Amino acid sequence: MTGTPGTTATPLRVGLVGYGLAGSVFHAPLIATTEGLALDTVVTSNPERQKQARTEHPDVRVAATPDELLARATDLDLLVVASPNKTHVPLATAALEAGLPVVVDKPIAGTAAEARELAALAEERGLLLSVFQNRRWDNDFLTLRHLLAEGELGDVWRFESRFERWRPQLKGGWRESGDPAEIGGLLYDLGSHVVDQALVLFGPVTHVYAEAAVRRPGAETDDDTFIALTHANGVRSHLYASATTAQLGPRLRVLGSEAGYVKYGLDPQEAALRDGLRPGAGTDWGVEPESLWGRVGAGDSPLTGGGRAEPTLPGDYPAYYAAVAEALLGGGPNPVTALEAAATLDVLEAARRSARDGVTVTL
Repeated sequence: MTGTPGTTATPLRVGLVGYGLAGSVFHAPLIATTEGLALDTVVTSNPERQKQARTEHPDVRVAATPDELLARATDLDLLVVASPNKTHVPLATAALEAGLPVVVDKPIAGTAAEARELAALAEERGLLLSVFQNRRWDNDFLTLRHLLAEGELGDVWRFESRFERWRPQLKGGWRESGDPAEIGGLLYDLGSHVVDQALVLFGPVTHVYAEAAVRRPGAETDDDTFIALTHANGVRSHLYASATTAQLGPRLRVLGSEAGYVKYGLDPQEAALRDGLRPGAGTDWGVEPESLWGRVGAGDSPLTGGGRAEPTLPGDYPAYYAAVAEALLGGGPNPVTALEAAATLDVLEAARRSARDGVTVTL
């Protein structure tokens, strides 16, 4: 693996395991449009998804099983695991043992201990192990990081983050399964995002309190979850992940000693990818209309015009795989390490215990 992104060196050949929502909507399009990477093989046993992969990526090879792909591991330079959560650890382990760098969709594992074992294996083999936490490149999150870097809010006192949806009917599938082996439920799905963002912004956590409810008829696992974190620096994070919210709250509300920042609406990148749009030169990728900008101010409600409109920075999911390519080709840093993912899992495990036992958990 030589060269750097932007050169004419042969792109790194990427194998992608899984072509459901994560694989087809997020990973495949981002890999295919990243300089220095080439989508070589998609693994799926579903004939309809095999046809879909060939239609959307005409040059791609298709394999029916991960074993079929790993049998030709020497033909690849990177393996991406975008299959159901319960497969993340065994597939990442097999890939690392076959000598392949790995990207794993979140959550990397069901427990922090498993994540640290994978990190140790990757270090032992001298291989990249990265976790796809794309929400670090959401437009609202990037804008908030900018505001904090500029000191616009003063000392942050409380961070509120919501991934709320209104999905009163079950969709079915492993994400809604009550089988613990499936690692389903919103705590480990959307909770992985909101906790990761809180840790990136405000650092380690000392106390975790959580509430997890099963609201929808026939549901088997949590679909309405709240997590309260006390960070070592004193910031309090209030995090919400719900499929049963009839009136959606602000995506972010951040309160500081000088001002607050309130932002409604989701980053537009997922919707664009679902609609078949692709990032690239000449596109306004990740840009949202001015009508959706958040507001910064103090003493008034943003919904009645309080504060000033804060231009939202463009979202940038392509930055993740660009960083992966740079890490492999040019020695750049891993954009999201397995140990960072393990720290998130420490919090998620504590939240699950808190919700189950009705206690505040000290980390």
